[in-house]
Amino acid sequence: MKAGIALLILFGVVGTSVVLASAFSRHGVKLAEPVGNAGGKVIYKFNVKDIDGKEVKLSKFQGKVLLVVNVASRCGNTPQYTALEKLYEDHKKEGLVVLGFPANNFMGQEPGTNAEIKTFCCSKYNVSFPMFSKISVKGDDTAELYKWLIASSDRPNDDIEWNFAKFVIGRDGKVFKRIAPGTHPDSPEVVAAVNAALKG
Repeated sequence: MKAGIALLILFGVVGTSVVLASAFSRHGVKLAEPVGNAGGKVIYKFNVKDIDGKEVKLSKFQGKVLLVVNVASRCGNTPQYTALEKLYEDHKKEGLVVLGFPANNFMGQEPGTNAEIKTFCCSKYNVSFPMFSKISVKGDDTAELYKWLIASSDRPNDDIEWNFAKFVIGRDGKVFKRIAPGTHPDSPEVVAAVNAALKG
């Protein structure tokens, strides 16, 4: 008898969920995906182009901790390149990889070509971590990678605020932590998040 009642309750809950989901769908409302795994994906499902235009499968970084950053050459945050490079050098043997994605979404602060961006990063900041081709991180043309990063974070409804926003990706390929653009790579918040992800 108790088992029968439990089943009826379960079916009632499931049925209600289906009805609600259908109602939301009819009104253009999309139910949120679970935080940390939007759409059932991990970062390794994405392919991108490096700074030289060659396709890169992010699955090559499987098992690593990633720090994904949208970068720009003419921003007040541009000097963060120095701390990003140091963070990479200090922790790459432990499995950290910094991934730089140039974007021109904020006041035209990354206007150069990929070749110009590469020259700038290497000559001024001695960047050795992987850099990728320019993409969009905000607006209608937002790259699929960044749509996923945002949706998988603890702020899935918040756009990228500015240049040098940071996403720490755990060894499982899921977003571990989203960090604001103004938070420097050598700050306690970033260092603690990277160390926690490396230990995880």
